Amino acid sequence: MSASDLSSRTVLVTGATSGIGYETAKQLAERGATVLVHGRTPQEAQAATDALVAIGGLPAARLCAFSADFARFEEVEQMAARIIAEHPHLDVLVNNAGIAAPERHTVTADGNEIAFQVNFLSHYLLTHLLEQTLTSEPGGRVVNVSSTLHRTASIAWNDPNRARSYSRLAAYAQSQLALTVFAADPRVTAVSLHPGICDTALLPLYALEGTTATEGATHVVRLCDPATEIVNGAYYDRDQRVDPAPIATEYRNVKRLNKLASLLVGQHA
Repeated sequence: MSASDLSSRTVLVTGATSGIGYETAKQLAERGATVLVHGRTPQEAQAATDALVAIGGLPAARLCAFSADFARFEEVEQMAARIIAEHPHLDVLVNNAGIAAPERHTVTADGNEIAFQVNFLSHYLLTHLLEQTLTSEPGGRVVNVSSTLHRTASIAWNDPNRARSYSRLAAYAQSQLALTVFAADPRVTAVSLHPGICDTALLPLYALEGTTATEGATHVVRLCDPATEIVNGAYYDRDQRVDPAPIATEYRNVKRLNKLASLLVGQHA
């Protein structure tokens, strides 16, 4: 299948300064899309944008740097406001930014376990803040870059910050399950994707070796393409649509997670 032209599309990729996010931004821009390149700091976002122009040979006009530290809801809000002002019509949001949960239980300034906030809550907040731009025209979609590890997870409803019993793998897996459940939220068409086990900073959580980030990114880009028909709430393992863990599609859990997340992001949403 020949790659379709994406020159009319505007896509925000979170966590686009390295790994799958960087490769996704590169492939989207190569196909003509305008890409909003998100990094944790203005310096990181600008460096990634500059590298895409210098090394990737991409036109600077197609790349815009945006920054927000996802461990701070206030920065997510500020970035969303800037995007709405500068790009009132957004076609795709790729929720890709992620961290491995640290060895020790770590809480953000907003009071949440750091992996749960960075990997899920900030994406939840960002998606809701950008809802008006994503739905300004038909066809807006959200692609959550999740993980097959969501299958091993449970959401600690009474202790989502895992203050009582913390394990980095359980905390990371919980954040990926939450992201997968969140795709079933009907306000914006959304899907989640396991891009394969790729050789990125998160590799040690999975295995000793993985495929390239470039290969993982092709699966993300495919779901950004309007030529790829998607079903709201669907879960993909690389290029195959498969059933996620049963917990991820139960309506009760979708409602419960929305309630929990809106409580935790509080006044910011």
